[in-house]
Amino acid sequence: MNASVTARELARASLTAAIKDAARSQVAEEGAARLSFRAVAREVGMVSSAVYRYFPTRDDLLTALIVDAYDALGSAVERAVDAVPPERIRARWRAFCGSVRNWAQGHPQEYGLIFGSPIPGYRAPADTIGPAARVPLALIDAVRLAWAAGTVDAPASDANRLPGLLQGQLSAVAAEFAPDLPASVVLRMVVVWTQLFGMVSFELFGQLVGTLEPADEFFAAAVDLMADFLGIEEQ
Repeated sequence: MNASVTARELARASLTAAIKDAARSQVAEEGAARLSFRAVAREVGMVSSAVYRYFPTRDDLLTALIVDAYDALGSAVERAVDAVPPERIRARWRAFCGSVRNWAQGHPQEYGLIFGSPIPGYRAPADTIGPAARVPLALIDAVRLAWAAGTVDAPASDANRLPGLLQGQLSAVAAEFAPDLPASVVLRMVVVWTQLFGMVSFELFGQLVGTLEPADEFFAAAVDLMADFLGIEEQ
């Protein structure tokens, strides 16, 4: 009985993976907005009604792809950062930024799915929150090490001069993700977060063609400038 259950589970896992692979290919070719159960089913040799037994709606399938992408990026970042000793704070920062860029270059379709244009009609469910938080939590850990080392210089006035609504939003983010860090430090992290992914997106989507390509030196210089902005010193 147990062997039979295991066989069914393995078969289901295999078909689930095949469906997601077919969906990824279709998203890469047609875009997420045109994801079709019928085309996915045809690719894996199933009738479309059978696909619904694995993913009841198109949004369920999209969510599975999005969660996989966030988890893959999170794993790549965590592996890169964990390979550097904690005391080498700036080297860990470089590893963090470089791993985001490297993963995006190796998985442009998945990157576009999670950081590209919003998918019309799709609203990400709570299932995506945990996987999506893995990379920002790695960023927070890098800054937390610098804060503990006493190198971060983020005057409280940075946050105090923000409009009231933004101050409240920033305080909420800090309370949820980094309650041990001042709001001014969290503000700088958010600035750097948008800078990092803005650079990656510009390069990946061809916005640097003819100007700063290849972008290796620009990226390395910007990563160090962001480290200076955060107060992450060379060890």
